Amino acid sequence: MQRRRVLSSLGACLGASSLAGVAGSAWAQAAAGSGAIVLGQSAPFTGPSAQLGLQFNLGAQLYFDQVNAAGGVNGRRIELKRMDDGYDPERCVANTKQFIADGVFALFGYVGTPTSLAALPLATEAKLPFIAPFTGAQALREPFNRYAIHVRASYFDETAAIVKQVTSIGIKRVAVFYQNDAYGKAGLEGVERALKALNMEPAAVGTVERNSNEVAPALKDIMAVKPEAIVQIGAYKACATFIRLARQQGYSGNFYNVSFVGTQALMDELGAVAKGVAVSQVMPFPYSPAMPISGEYLAALKDQRGVAPNYSGIEGFVAAKVMVEGLKRARGAGREAFIDAISGMKDVNIGGFPLDFGPQKHAGSRFVELTLLTEDGRVRR
Repeated sequence: MQRRRVLSSLGACLGASSLAGVAGSAWAQAAAGSGAIVLGQSAPFTGPSAQLGLQFNLGAQLYFDQVNAAGGVNGRRIELKRMDDGYDPERCVANTKQFIADGVFALFGYVGTPTSLAALPLATEAKLPFIAPFTGAQALREPFNRYAIHVRASYFDETAAIVKQVTSIGIKRVAVFYQNDAYGKAGLEGVERALKALNMEPAAVGTVERNSNEVAPALKDIMAVKPEAIVQIGAYKACATFIRLARQQGYSGNFYNVSFVGTQALMDELGAVAKGVAVSQVMPFPYSPAMPISGEYLAALKDQRGVAPNYSGIEGFVAAKVMVEGLKRARGAGREAFIDAISGMKDVNIGGFPLDFGPQKHAGSRFVELTLLTEDGRVRR
């Protein structure tokens, strides 16, 4: 505790590069003993996107708890510390600086594109692994960054699958409703790229601000062109508000969302209005043991009263399993060895979920499948 107070005091006056040495020294000291392997997670645990952070954290903690109960990794427990950023980049930066000052081993499971974009430069300068961010933004993947490790497929992969599905049934007028920030623009770019390959472009676009449900202007612009399908790149509350209002105006076309929307959260918001809403998924189906990893997740969830399986939860579970696999392979040798261990995970199968990393390839998955929400609160593959 005293060491942490000293590091925090230093953090108030040192930059990220100086903190890299402090944090590295702290890790080296911990590695020599039997202290916990501490991970830091900045995510929205309050506010309109809270369910994404809460469910991801719960899924990850389920797996870490199992590992700790079995003796940890090389005899060391894993401790996941979380700090709330409310999906606000400035708060995320402050949290990240605190984690660096505290000497965490890695940053894990950050939620969101704008927050991750704000945090990654700090992690890179401090030479801190930034693993399994809950975002598919290309700007976090290109150019290649040794310290950024992605478990999920990209938004370009997701939007390409959505456009392929939409156009395969003859739809021509595709509108895009997107969040006016780095996340929404990344998804919009993915849709535009996929449509351009077919000599098409969005029939209309409409925006909503982050952490806002003011969708009326976007709804007016998009409904004016009578779209046959609407792709949404936003948070679950804003997307649900848009869908409800569009249905009230008589719109009968399908809505397509990318995975970051939070499938369960969106379904909870919509209720019976969920009929005709599709979501692209980048994780295994969490509602039945369709893959061994799904069965592991469901078994771990049994003792959690009142918590239903969901895609955000299994993403945290999968991310934690990848984290542990990297730690086991690194054999306690430190951060750089951990990154090298992840880079060596080529053609790895994590409970039926394929991953393929490499020394210059830190995006492990391109798995995408489309699911359809039902009016009675189910997800169909």
